[in-house]
Amino acid sequence: MSSTKEFVDYIAEQLQNAGLISTRKMFGEYALYCNEKVVGLICDNRLFIKQTDGGRNFIGIENIVEECAYPGAKPSLLIEDKIDDSVWLTELIKITEKELHEKKPKKKKVTKLQGVS
Repeated sequence: MSSTKEFVDYIAEQLQNAGLISTRKMFGEYALYCNEKVVGLICDNRLFIKQTDGGRNFIGIENIVEECAYPGAKPSLLIEDKIDDSVWLTELIKITEKELHEKKPKKKKVTKLQGVS
């Protein structure tokens, strides 16, 4: 089962105060971006947030649920009970986004010309 557009829109709406929030459909599911950084995934109408030390501390060790968003993926923080708490969810996303590395600019490909005299 893939995620519904309604669920993805709801999550984005919950995070409207976290920063620049966007989603991108990828392989039938969605990547969740905050300030142009991938902070999580939405798969099968479930929210998976990238693991950071700050995010784990914010959630609390006793409340952490780790799961892979899809087979072969790294374990993420599965958020289920707090999806409707926009203040809590916004804070988690802000913490996560701050700890993630800046996006590296793509290198331009250099093509070699052969046979030029």
